[in-house]
Amino acid sequence: MRHRIVSLAFTIIFSLLYQLTFAQEIRQLFNKVNSAVVVIHTIQTKPSIQTKEGSMSMEGLGSGVLITDEGLVMTAAHVVQTADKIAIEFIDGQVILAQVAASAPFVDIALLQLEKRPKDIKPVKLGNSDKVDIGDRTFIISAPYGLKHTLTVGYISGRHISNTVIGSMRALELFQTDAAINMGNSGGPMFNMDGEVIGIVSYIMSQSGGFEGIGFAVTSNLGSDLLIKGKAFWTGIDSYLLTGPLAAIFNLPQPAGLLVQNIAAGSPYAKLGLQPGYVDIQIGEEELTLGGDIILEVGGMPVPDDIDEFRAFNAYISSLKKGDTLTVKILRAGQILTLSSSI
Repeated sequence: MRHRIVSLAFTIIFSLLYQLTFAQEIRQLFNKVNSAVVVIHTIQTKPSIQTKEGSMSMEGLGSGVLITDEGLVMTAAHVVQTADKIAIEFIDGQVILAQVAASAPFVDIALLQLEKRPKDIKPVKLGNSDKVDIGDRTFIISAPYGLKHTLTVGYISGRHISNTVIGSMRALELFQTDAAINMGNSGGPMFNMDGEVIGIVSYIMSQSGGFEGIGFAVTSNLGSDLLIKGKAFWTGIDSYLLTGPLAAIFNLPQPAGLLVQNIAAGSPYAKLGLQPGYVDIQIGEEELTLGGDIILEVGGMPVPDDIDEFRAFNAYISSLKKGDTLTVKILRAGQILTLSSSI
């Protein structure tokens, strides 16, 4: 009995020492990288609900992280994809405007370019997400519900790799984590225990709307390949893929199309004259905005209904550059139109 008591006491003491050591390590890492984490404020304009006349401004909030001395900030695409104005707030109160430099909305990751370099802010390093294993500890710093620079800690709960290849790059890859994620965390950095960014927070799975222990982050290597090496082209639109029964309901002349939800002012697709939606509805579990154009072709390539065919389609869009001529075929109010413009 005495042996068991001594053993139990030793186990408790060891556990407490381990927890204290880990807490100290997390505290040191937090202080090391926290200044590079940013709060992203956005403003986007949408047509007034239920009418094409007039517009309304909507404010958005997200998180991101400074990754280079030149002022590149990595975040989630859905935070900035259709924003008309983007302002980056640093921990010391600096606020710097930014523009989207590259975006891959199909994997929910984007890169922002600051208009000027922040003073006395050190960027953090992108880590090699291929070396991350299930069970590794991780921590996230971001702004849930606007609570700036909030720290949450957890583990890598899973690693999900799709068979779908994005462009000519790599397979779609996500980390699953039990570190708490809520509204406002989107775009925040996920760190390893070396203080390196290994992921960008994307979304959660939840029945209540709040965090239930299952969150996902896009891996750093995927973000680097698509945004830094590939420089994925920013279109400035949010769209919804219509296939199967939905394609038939919308009377598409082909198996698939992209229903335009919203468009950022001044973006390449806005210059084409594309029209966004203006009526919000729910179809089953899907929330859609109707009334906008439906894209049928981009650069002569039909919108595919097979996810495997998106490889070539996304590769073409990602390869576009400033000065190229962009041609898009659309369905608008029952008529097929072709729009073309230099981007």
